[in-house]
Amino acid sequence: MRKKFAPAFKVKVVLEALKGAKTLSQISSEYGVHANQVGQWKQHLIGRSAELFAKTDNSAAPQQELIDKLHRTIGELKVENDWFKKKLQL
Repeated sequence: MRKKFAPAFKVKVVLEALKGAKTLSQISSEYGVHANQVGQWKQHLIGRSAELFAKTDNSAAPQQELIDKLHRTIGELKVENDWFKKKLQL
């Protein structure tokens, strides 16, 4: 049966490994995790560390699309409303 580790625990172990004060074997025995797993977590963090500092604002794009769609709808309704006003005045 596989153990599941919390993300906070993984970060704690990897930061300990990145400090370099202890070997992977010492860290693995201290935290009860296999040394290979600690090494994999460390490589995973190093490999994806650039993503942590990359400025990505994915939430703004869908919101802007929604705002544009709503503005188009308002414009269409305004044109229809003006057309109906003209027809009722005749």
